[in-house]
Parts: sequence; C-alpha cells; structure tokens
Amino acid sequence: MPEFTVFPAIDLRQGRVVRLQEGDPARETVFSTDPAEVARRFLTAGARWLHVINLDGALGETAAAQANEVAIAQIAALAAEYDAQIQVGGGVRSMEAIARLLGMGVGRVILGTLAIQQPQTLAAAIARWGAERIAYSLDLRQGEVQIHGWQRSAPYDPAEVLARLADYGLRWVIFTDVQRDGMLTGANLDTAATLARDPRLCVILAGGVTHLEEVRQARARGLAGVIVGRALYTGELDLATLLAEASHAG
Repeated sequence: MPEFTVFPAIDLRQGRVVRLQEGDPARETVFSTDPAEVARRFLTAGARWLHVINLDGALGETAAAQANEVAIAQIAALAAEYDAQIQVGGGVRSMEAIARLLGMGVGRVILGTLAIQQPQTLAAAIARWGAERIAYSLDLRQGEVQIHGWQRSAPYDPAEVLARLADYGLRWVIFTDVQRDGMLTGANLDTAATLARDPRLCVILAGGVTHLEEVRQARARGLAGVIVGRALYTGELDLATLLAEASHAG
C-alpha cells in the first residue's frame, strides 16, 4: 500500500478556481481567479500532490478547456519547484490528450469516460507510461456510473468496471459519490472501503470530505488517500492539520 496522501483539489472553469455542488455547472462558487496562487498556497502548506480538474474539458467546452491548460501548465511548474506532483483529469479522451498533459509535467492523468468506453485505450496508456501515471475516476450517483462530466449515467456495474480495468493493469482509482461532492455532508467511506478490497487497486476517496475523523477513517480502512475541496476553501478543514495527520499514517 502506498503512503496515505491528502490531495487538495483545484477545479478549473474558465480560468477560475471554482467548486460545484453535486457536479452541477449551474451551482458554482468561485473561490479565486488566480489558480497559480491557490496552488502555491497549498504547496507552501506542504502538499505533496495536487488534484486538478479541467471542468470545461469534462463538460465539453473545448475553447475554455484549452485555456485552462495554461493554468495546468503553471500549476505543474509550481509543483516541480516544491518537489511535488499533480494529477489532472477532466475531458481527457484520447492518447494525444494524455501525452499532452504528461508533456506539461503532470504526474498522473485521470481518465473517466474514455476508460469506460474504450478500455483498450486505458490499457495502451498504462503499457506506454506505466500504471503509476494513469488513474480512473469512478463517479457514482445513486450507485450509477457517471460519464461526460457527470451529466449522463452509464449502464455498468461499478465493481465489474473496476475488476475489468484492473485486469487491464489499472492501479489507481478515484472514487467520488457525486451527490456528496461539494456539499460538506461527509464522504461515502463505506463504498470506498468496499472498492478498496481488491488488492490490485489503490483507492482515493473524493466527494464530501468534511471532517478530520473522515480522513483518519479513510486511512484506517485501507484507502490510499483523500481528495479535499470545498472544506479547504471554506475553512471547515485546515490543510496543515490534514497533512500532519497523513504523516502519522505509519
């Protein structure tokens, strides 16, 4: 099992740092117009990884998604200065897109719809760049797999999806309960822990992480890390405290 990691989240929309509620583009809160400054704040606090999502890419807004890549490149460069890394997802739907992000200095690329619809492409990406550099984001709403920026459901069994992708070499999984995301209502630890029973997978919990005890429980229940978003921006959680907790994981 890898070292337990806390991932501060930076969601990009039209060049701004935002948080959505339940993935709904109409329920947006803007927290900053300077993504690099937000990244620097997290890195200065000691974050070793940042979780960056190109929301416009996930939502199919091509021009805005390309503009967000400027911010992603800046964040990747900043992370390198701090000897840290970033993982990036949102609308990554081709080998070319994966290669472009890795070429910017991104440490790990997160796939969603592409992995579901073209698992052979995920396998090819893992074969080319290695299992540490490719992740799959399993996003569930009422137990149903979400695709295309959480705007559509897909008729797949989540456990079967993960088992199949693990057969293709998948190691890293980010699990989000969409109904909890951005709601400060607590995360779905039970489902995450169930998914983590597959010894081939390292599962990172996202969506609604609000309390320090949830982070402790995530670590205790065998998860590889947690992604924290809105709770950091509103002050419900303090990043330095979370990082100190993670450092005691051993």
